[in-house]
Parts: sequence; C-alpha cells; structure tokens
Amino acid sequence: MTKILQNSLLQPRTRYQVLATMIVNIITFGHGLGVGWLSPTLSKIQSPSSPLDFEVNIDEVSWLGSMIGLGSLCANLTIALLLERAGRKFCIYLLAVPYACLWILVYFASNVGFLYAARFLCGFTGGAAFVVFPIYISELADTSIRGALCSLVMLSYNFGVLAGFVLSTYLPYHVVPMLGICLPIAYFLANLKLPETAPYLLRQGQLSAAEISFDYYKNPTDRKAKQTTKCDFDELRTAVLAQQCQNSEPLSYKDLITRPALKAFGAAAVLCLGLECCNVYSFINYMSDTFASSGLALDANTSTIIIGIVQIFGVYTSTLIVDIVGRRLLMLISNLGVGLGCIAFGCFTYCAEQYDLTAFNWLPLVLMIVIIYLANIGLIALFFLQLVELFPAKIRSLATSISVVWMSILIFATLKLFPLMMFHWGISVTMWFSGAWSLFTFIYLLFFLPETMGKSMIED
Repeated sequence: MTKILQNSLLQPRTRYQVLATMIVNIITFGHGLGVGWLSPTLSKIQSPSSPLDFEVNIDEVSWLGSMIGLGSLCANLTIALLLERAGRKFCIYLLAVPYACLWILVYFASNVGFLYAARFLCGFTGGAAFVVFPIYISELADTSIRGALCSLVMLSYNFGVLAGFVLSTYLPYHVVPMLGICLPIAYFLANLKLPETAPYLLRQGQLSAAEISFDYYKNPTDRKAKQTTKCDFDELRTAVLAQQCQNSEPLSYKDLITRPALKAFGAAAVLCLGLECCNVYSFINYMSDTFASSGLALDANTSTIIIGIVQIFGVYTSTLIVDIVGRRLLMLISNLGVGLGCIAFGCFTYCAEQYDLTAFNWLPLVLMIVIIYLANIGLIALFFLQLVELFPAKIRSLATSISVVWMSILIFATLKLFPLMMFHWGISVTMWFSGAWSLFTFIYLLFFLPETMGKSMIED
C-alpha cells in the first residue's frame, strides 16, 4: 500500500509534473487523431462517392499509409540536431506548426499529393513528439512515477486514435480537419508558462533558471517540503556537474561503441523490429481493411472503434502497474501474447477458407482485442520509455534519435508493404509473419533486456 501511495499521480508534489505531461500530450492526442483518421477515411475516398474530386487505388493507399514513416524519419533527424542545442521547450513548441499544416492540407486536398503531404506531416509530428516527450518527462518527473507519466504519452495517443476512428466514421470528411486545427492552437498557448527542465538548464550553466524550474515541478507546499526540494536540487546539481566532469570530452563515435552503449543499441534495435514487424502499428492504420479481409460479421468501422477503446484500456493498465511490476515483465508478456494472438488469428482465417466457420465469425474481433490489449500494456505503452532508460546519459539524446530513425525506416517499410502483403499473400500468411516476429522478439528480450525501473536519468 505504501508503494502505491508513493507512486500516486495525485500527490501535491507531483501536481505540476502531471499538468506538464497533460499539456504536452495535447499534440500526442492530435497525432493519434491524425493516425486514426486514415482507417475509416480510406473506404470513403476509395469509393465512387468519394467526398473528394478523386479516388485512390491500392498503390496510392500503400503510399498514404507509409508516408507517415518518411515524416517520422525526417523529424528524428531534425530533433537529433536541435534537442541538445535548442532545448526541450523549443522542440516542443516546434510541433504545433507541422500539426496545424496537416489539417489544412486535408481540408483543401484537390489531389492525392495533398494527402501524401498531410500524412508526411502527421509522421513528422509523431516522430518528433515520441523523441522529445519521453526525455522531457523523464527529466522533470519523480523516479517513483516516471513510468506512469511516460505511459500517459501512449495513453493520450490512443485516445487520439479512438477519436480519429469515431470522428472520421460518423462525421463528414471536411468537418474533422476543422476540429483538428483547434488542437495546435490550444497546445501552443498552454505551453507558454512551462519551464525548461532543470537537468538541461544545469548542463547549459543556467543555475538560477534550473532552480526555479526544479521548484516549479516539485511544487513544495510547506517548509519541510521546501527544505527537501532544496536538498534534492543540490543532489541533482552535484550529479550533473560530476557527469559533466566525467564526460568533459565532446561526444564522439567512441561513446557509441562502448559495451553498455552497444548492449543498449542491440536491445533498442530488436525492440524497434518487434514493434514494427509484428505489424500492430499497421493493424491500427489499416484496421477497417484488416477486419474486412478476416470475414468478420460485425461492421468493420464499428469493430475498429472497439479496438480503439481496447487500446486505451491496455495503456491505462500499463500506467497503473508499470512502476510496481517493472518494465521487463510487461514487455515479455506483451510480446509473447501478441505473437500467440497473431498466429491464432492466422490459423482462424486459414481454416475459414477451408471450412464453414460462420458460427465463429466473431472470433477475429476477439483475437484482435487480445492482440491490441497485450500490445498496449507493454510493447506500445513502454517502447519510448524503455528506449530513453536503456542508454547511458551521455549519449541518451543522440542514441534515442538514432533508434527512432531506425524505427521510422521500419514504419515506412511495414506500412508500405502491409497492404501489399495482404493483397498478394492473404491475411493468414501476413498474420503468421507478424506472430513469428513477436515470438523472436520475446526470446531475445527474455535473455538480453535489463530491468530499468528506478534508473537515474543523470547517472549511468
């Protein structure tokens, strides 16, 4: 009970940490809205009654899906250059611009090129946010709730995906972008008063600004709390100065090939492969088409909305228990469950082609619920937190960006290939392929993934 109370997000000490997390996650919600918007919209813009002046074909659909990966890749490279030079706050502000342009392009689309550009900007927003936000939150959050706050990044993203599924299913095409454009305005205004993180300011030599930032996020409410906060800040300052003395030499390629760095890169590379090659992200982007191919009796768009709700419950579960049971256990359960679920899904669709299984045509929805729920308690919810915590402090920003560049390349490849795999291989082989990758990831992580719960963000 004591540990649960210590991990509570409702303590006065953590009030502004939670507030800052909620504010920056406005844009994560918006990114989810942009991702979820695509799935139900595809069926509309591929039909003769398209709300636009053009229809899209299967090849254009695959490009629409995959452009988000190219956008994410460009964002990762941009953020890698800016994160340590310009700071976390500047990068956070930056995200409002491409996100606003995304909905302008969707609204005024006169050919498929507008939609390609919109999806590119959607990927740029997400690719930048998923690098900046975990680092920003990790540096301002208490260790006891860091996992829960970082999990809120994916929780808000999943709320956005659900909103995208619902709004694009039930509202006219041009109404959704008018609602979406409100988010970057609210995001920019809400961020105005949030200070830069104390660790970053200390590394820049801004001692007084760092102390003000630290006091703001720790929110001491009485004399004893202020004294404790002062001691905590002195410890942080000492740790940052010690780290700077230890790492007085500029960052070089040799820092990237130390034994701890290579072990972290190996785990990160496999995590990226596991997340993308298990095709969970592709399922989300093409959920309506996946259900239509499975022979599901229920309406595909309605089932897609149900999956959006399941994602939220999955990440919420992770938020509640990640700082109690740890990261490693949730990652292992997640990968094993997704692998077995995908194989079972493929077996059902294969058998449905050979035998009359109409009495069980609800089963694809149940299996997809299991897959998405288990993916969200670990693989999705903790992916970016795990990346941030794996790497040594000196290379954390650069190494996280490199890892997310690798992930973005995989996003582009898997989203481009997924509809083509479904078209040429069929749903059964595609699901077996996805399950095999999840099981491979599980085996690797079982032997090589360390537990990072409680790890210091300053000391290696």
